[in-house]
Amino acid sequence: MREANEGPSRARLVDLPAELHPDVLAALNRLGVERLYSHQAQALRSAWDGPTIITTGTASGKSMCFNLPTLDVLCRDARARALYLYPTKALAQDQARALASFGLTKRVRPAIYDGDTPREARATIRKSANIVLTNPDMLHVGILPNHAAWADTFANLAVVVIDEAHVYRGVFGSHVANLLRRLRRIAAAYGTEPRFLLTSATIANPVELAERLTGLADVRLIDDDGSPAPQRRIAMWNPPLTDELIGARRSALSEAAELLARLVRDGARTICFMKSRKGVEVLSRLVEQDLRDTDPDLADRVAPYRAGYTAQQRRELESRLMRGELRAVITTDALELGIDIGQLDAAVVVTFPGTVASLRQMWGRAGRSTAGRSGHGLAVYVAGEDALDQFFCRHPEEFLERPVEAAILDHESELIYRAHLLCAAHEGPLSHDDAEFLGPRWQAHADVLLGAGELRRRPSGSRGRRAREDHDSTPDGWAADSYVLRRADAYPAAEVSLRSASPETFAIVDVSSGELLGSTEAARAHSTVHEGAIYLHLGRSYEVRELDLDRSRALVTPFDGDWYTQPKRETDTEIVRLLDRREALGVTLSFGDVSVTETVLAYQRRRLSDHAQVELLALELPPTSFATQALWFELDAGELADTIGLETLLGALHATEHAQIAVLPLIAMCDRWDIGGLSTNFHPQTGAPTIFLYDGHPGGIGISRAAFSRFEELCEDANRLIAGCPCASGCPSCVQSPKCGNLNEPLSKAGAGILLQGLLGASRSPVPAPL
Repeated sequence: MREANEGPSRARLVDLPAELHPDVLAALNRLGVERLYSHQAQALRSAWDGPTIITTGTASGKSMCFNLPTLDVLCRDARARALYLYPTKALAQDQARALASFGLTKRVRPAIYDGDTPREARATIRKSANIVLTNPDMLHVGILPNHAAWADTFANLAVVVIDEAHVYRGVFGSHVANLLRRLRRIAAAYGTEPRFLLTSATIANPVELAERLTGLADVRLIDDDGSPAPQRRIAMWNPPLTDELIGARRSALSEAAELLARLVRDGARTICFMKSRKGVEVLSRLVEQDLRDTDPDLADRVAPYRAGYTAQQRRELESRLMRGELRAVITTDALELGIDIGQLDAAVVVTFPGTVASLRQMWGRAGRSTAGRSGHGLAVYVAGEDALDQFFCRHPEEFLERPVEAAILDHESELIYRAHLLCAAHEGPLSHDDAEFLGPRWQAHADVLLGAGELRRRPSGSRGRRAREDHDSTPDGWAADSYVLRRADAYPAAEVSLRSASPETFAIVDVSSGELLGSTEAARAHSTVHEGAIYLHLGRSYEVRELDLDRSRALVTPFDGDWYTQPKRETDTEIVRLLDRREALGVTLSFGDVSVTETVLAYQRRRLSDHAQVELLALELPPTSFATQALWFELDAGELADTIGLETLLGALHATEHAQIAVLPLIAMCDRWDIGGLSTNFHPQTGAPTIFLYDGHPGGIGISRAAFSRFEELCEDANRLIAGCPCASGCPSCVQSPKCGNLNEPLSKAGAGILLQGLLGASRSPVPAPL
């Protein structure tokens, strides 16, 4: 057990700005708000001047930072409209309640417009609501393609709020960045230029993220938090070793269940975060059973909260949380974000959530407002056996002192960008004016789509681009000599998933119910939904009965067995184009476009309990290829032969690749499943031992570019990961990977340590001995 303390800090308060509309000032007085935190006042003035992003801490009142300027605009202009964009339905519900609490019913008419909104209510919302709360998916597929039905909203759109902007990273963020450019384009067609206001958890690059998301320049940053912080006790718990030789530890779920049950018995209002829906359900049952055996009256005061509930179930749980009827809630990241669920005493995070930024936001729940009765909060981290979990347990100072990661996205990733270009063409013909919104290279991409037969040129002879003055219907001034869809009946938004990098996907169908569970990128289908694969969807396990390559679908059935599967793959990389190169740590480091070809040869069944191999089953699947971006570095074969030995060279390269992939999420906000790798003792294009790290999504999303820029830091972290692990020859806590296509063979932990230490130089300070 490692412990630390942070806080408390006192609030910095300022007077309410006299410039606020009198009705807004009166509403604040009714709410008992006599003064603002200093950052709220700064954000208000910044919002009046230009686009702004706010990155103050959890429970610092970020919603007030965008609600006040929005309400001020709506009170001054009866025709003005605002759009609030939320990543989850629960957040939109919470914000709708917050807006209603101002009591400005004559001037402010908020309404939620999402998949739960009854169809009979939608026309009324379009006509009368002046704050529309929605999510990226509905904006993408329901609002922008039907902008004529929203003409009054777009013609008067004054404010766009993007809450929890740090969620929009990677593939999802790259899509949302294009979506927001389409939004700005449609607003301009109706004659408006809305002000963008964003909030985010603390990340390394908030201004860069805001500008990449919106396409706007000169975004202002508000990050000097004036809210009070409770005194918070931080504890890190590493489950005890059960087998020191192989690094096996007691289950993090069992440890967390005992801790949660004790907190509930002690009267602490607690939130617990898990990564998977299945984990949430299992942990909830363990805690309930513990309480039924010891304090039966408390068993019903613990509940799981996860994605997959019906709208009614979500509302009921949120209501019980607000009323204080629940003493503990166990959740996925659905409640990581800024939903107001009242005052909490403790926050427990079970296994590393993927980023330090997410971890700190989750910990920020402990001691919210007054930290319960005691005025203190408890934040606990229960580690798993994964490499990053154990890295932080061996280096606890990293949790408190390490800078948070950067949010990475690439809106010009070719496949994503072109998909949205087709969506934009459906919303209005593409013309030279669109460079303002779609970027200077839009026409080159449009010409590619023209050659593919998806767009056509519309001849000149019609009017200019902007909308008519009355804004009563669709803009009739789209430019001549423009690009339009070849098929007039096409609806491209319906074919573009915001969570997939490629338009080529495989549908995943539960044959027991006929339900379409979702889809997976075609480039990943052979390795994730091959016949016999155990597929996890929203925390539930399914077994793939058939992978239908002709119909691009995987047929699955529910699965409750005691094994999981791991594919065995053969991977080749071809360097297509060199984009950048530099010397780093004595090696030639390159970045560029590559083509990755994978052939899934077999899959392994492993027991859930101890990860032991059950059997290896052969597959017959054709190879698949996708274009992406990668970094690679070349090593001196002669030098490696002298220091490591030829017999362990490939294992050393392979283990180094795994370690670098394991710690890359510390630099870029991503998951190790977003990254691929290849290590070889001879690559035909480099003529030397080479390690590749590539974006695991077609087209790339900026992850390997970030690793190229911070390669020295990546090697330092990988070396510390290996050197600090007490296992003898490699384990899941250091160089073994749950996604390895070679089933973690061969691996040389010792060789990787020698290789990385050689890169970092003999003069480096010695690494501390493991605990």
